Amino acid sequence: MDIEQNEVVRQLHARDPQALGEVREFRGEVTIVVPRERLRRTAEFLCGERALGYTLLSDLSSIDRFPVEPRFEVNYHLVSMSRKERLRLKVRLSGSDPVVETVTPVWPGANWPEREVFDLFGIRFEGHPDLRRIVLPADWEGHPLRKDYPVEGPR
Repeated sequence: MDIEQNEVVRQLHARDPQALGEVREFRGEVTIVVPRERLRRTAEFLCGERALGYTLLSDLSSIDRFPVEPRFEVNYHLVSMSRKERLRLKVRLSGSDPVVETVTPVWPGANWPEREVFDLFGIRFEGHPDLRRIVLPADWEGHPLRKDYPVEGPR
C-alpha cells in the first residue's frame, strides 16, 4: 500500500517512520505491522491525536504461527468513532522472547484481553498492572492455544 493513500498512515509515518514495519489494506481495512519496541508510542499517538482519535480498542487477539518465526502475532483492532474508521495494529514476536509492552495505560480495556492472551498463549505484557491467569486455574501448566501444546493436555 502506498503511504500517501491513507491519512492515518501518512500522519504516523510523518511522526515516526520506523513505526511502519509493513502496511497492508484488505477490503477497506488497513493493517499496520509495528515493531514491538514502537507499539506503545504508536498506540499513544493513534489514541491521543485528536485528528485520528482511535480511542476504542475493540479487540485484542493473538495467533501462533508455529513453526514459522516470528512465531506469534498480537493483533489490536482499533476504532475511531470520530473518523468512523477501523485500523489493525499487528506486532510479531519471536517464540524465544514473546514479550511486548502493555497498552493498558492507553486503552484500559486491554487489561483482560492481555491477561487472556497471556493465559492461553504465554505472551507476556511488560508493565501490565495484574498479569495473571484469567481463564485457567493458577496452577495450570502450559498455554493451551500454543500449537506445540499436547493435544491430550498436560501430563
